[in-house]
Amino acid sequence: MTSRPSRRRARRSKHRRVKRVAIGTAVVVAIAGFNGPALYGFASEKYHTYEINRPEYKAARGHWQIVDVPERYRINTIHAALLHTGKVLLVAGSGNNAKNFDAKSFRTVLWDPAKNTFKNIPTPNDLFCSGHNQLPDGKLLVAGGTQRYETLKGDVKKAGGLMLLYNESPDRAKMIRKGTRFTGRRNGRTFVAQQAVNLPPAKKVKNRRTGEVTTVHSVTRVYAEAAKEGRRYQTGTQDKYTVSGLRGEEKRNIYGIAQKMSFDKKDFQGIKDAYEFDPVAERYLTVDPMHEARWYPTQVTLQDGRVLTVSGLDDIGQVVPGKNEIFDPKTKKWRYLSGKRFFPTYPGLHLIGENRLFYSGTTAGYGPADKGRRPGVWNLETNRFTPIPGMSDPDVLETAMSVPLPPTQSRRFMVQGGGGVGESSKSTDKTRVVDLKEDRPRFHDGPALYDKVRYPSSVILPDDTVLTTNGSGQYRGKSDSNVLKAGIYHPKSNTFEEAAAPLVGRNYHSGGLLLPDGRVMTFGSDSLYADKANTKPGVFDQRIEIYTPPYLNKGEKQPDLRDVGTARKTVSPGDRVTFRSDDAASLRKLRLVRPGSFTHVTNVEQSSVALSMRKGADGTVTATVPDDPSLVTPGWWMVFAVDDDGIPSKARWLKVEVDPGAAHPPVTAGDPR
Repeated sequence: MTSRPSRRRARRSKHRRVKRVAIGTAVVVAIAGFNGPALYGFASEKYHTYEINRPEYKAARGHWQIVDVPERYRINTIHAALLHTGKVLLVAGSGNNAKNFDAKSFRTVLWDPAKNTFKNIPTPNDLFCSGHNQLPDGKLLVAGGTQRYETLKGDVKKAGGLMLLYNESPDRAKMIRKGTRFTGRRNGRTFVAQQAVNLPPAKKVKNRRTGEVTTVHSVTRVYAEAAKEGRRYQTGTQDKYTVSGLRGEEKRNIYGIAQKMSFDKKDFQGIKDAYEFDPVAERYLTVDPMHEARWYPTQVTLQDGRVLTVSGLDDIGQVVPGKNEIFDPKTKKWRYLSGKRFFPTYPGLHLIGENRLFYSGTTAGYGPADKGRRPGVWNLETNRFTPIPGMSDPDVLETAMSVPLPPTQSRRFMVQGGGGVGESSKSTDKTRVVDLKEDRPRFHDGPALYDKVRYPSSVILPDDTVLTTNGSGQYRGKSDSNVLKAGIYHPKSNTFEEAAAPLVGRNYHSGGLLLPDGRVMTFGSDSLYADKANTKPGVFDQRIEIYTPPYLNKGEKQPDLRDVGTARKTVSPGDRVTFRSDDAASLRKLRLVRPGSFTHVTNVEQSSVALSMRKGADGTVTATVPDDPSLVTPGWWMVFAVDDDGIPSKARWLKVEVDPGAAHPPVTAGDPR
């Protein structure tokens, strides 16, 4: 029991504390009268920092942390891919910087997130806005990139346009070198080839009925610019052009024809070059070039390990007109896919069966508003396209994200956010879900995103949830519209829960990847302007940020999962694979996760496949790899074990071999019809 004197001392002490608080409050109020907003902002920031670092907050919503990247390794990361070594390839090329392009300063950095070490990688070409995907042997195929930066109409100094080159000789092809000059026979103006092209020989065609043989000229395209600056060098009518450096018969057989050589806006142009990045040697290897130049293409690994490459801007800045290609990793060569199919650039394509792809309708940048934008299922064998109805707000699918909902066997997909075509001010917070196992698939609206956003980044997590983060309300973050929010989607309940807010705003040229330890990295952001009034040019955000999901903030260790033996595992579809775990009794599920390859709101191969699981009394865990090669495409995958509390293990790597019985895509030696 407290004595009366003690209670009196306590009351006096309390009275003094109340008095001090009152005086302190009066001082704060007085100061606030002079500098209220600054004081409030400081206090709010302090409280926010305190709040997001509380263990309870981290366990509920996760935690973000900015990576310390030494200055010599900071680049404008446009593309990022997780390699089977556990390292992340960060590709900038010229990094959307015309000065870098002119200086031929092309960058790639290899980052080890486990050790936080970096390495500069020599980069053979401008791989800015290329396509990339995982190959069966673990290399990364990188194809296409930048031949020329765009020039806005008011900045064009030289007239230019498309030159069609003809060869009427069936006896020989002709290499037209960069710098070759074409002079108009009537207008007398001279234009210069901006790249080298091969002009095939003409073809001799025999009439089956009469036996008569005729010669059909060959034709190829080249982009040409006036030899000199000035408006007087533009043309407005068709003319025939002689080709410099030719003599005699060759001079008569080879010529150019151009319609309009103008000062119109010049779009980006693509390249045909292709490379494999070797994660072990840590260098680029040259492979055969594509038939078509491509800038902004999408690449998808098919069931037999071959690669489908679709769309992109070509070598004159036009969307490739439906000519799609197949890369064979064994021969390192390209062939055209039989049949044409047009898509705008960076289309969201996902393999859903042997030679069957789901097109979500999402794109990222170029192409007409009324062509190739309807979602559906594309059969490569027949070239038949079956539209899928029900998409709400179908005019705001550009810069939207499509993601296969886990586990991938469900064949359910979600389309998130998006905006209008081009620089439209439209954006949406809608999600749309489709179940492709239904007899008549149809999109239905899902729960709303955290805000109306273009460029959201979505990453499948090992616990069968999907993290979606960032984006901006307007095109390229205009008017300071970056959205510092994130959410975690639960497919079973069809609900989002709020996640911790990212520290870095991200819009155009940004993305995210799941790391082998269960964390997520995000990269990039290329705001057009740096202020709300849109008066100051934006600066590319070179920071990398790591998100540690709630499941790694529960104060418990990750469950153990390790290989049996010392060798890495190689399996075929349908094989069994065994791991060992000290926590086998608590394991609830196994997931086979494809390493991501992300650029421009596009990560078409990310996938999380459910594995059957059988536990042994000796602490072993045995799983069976599904025997569907279109579900488990060849290449390296990560295996995560998830325990009763939803906490994943660190990943073990598993290489899935090519299924010799997998269907091959239909190809053709010549141009598709």
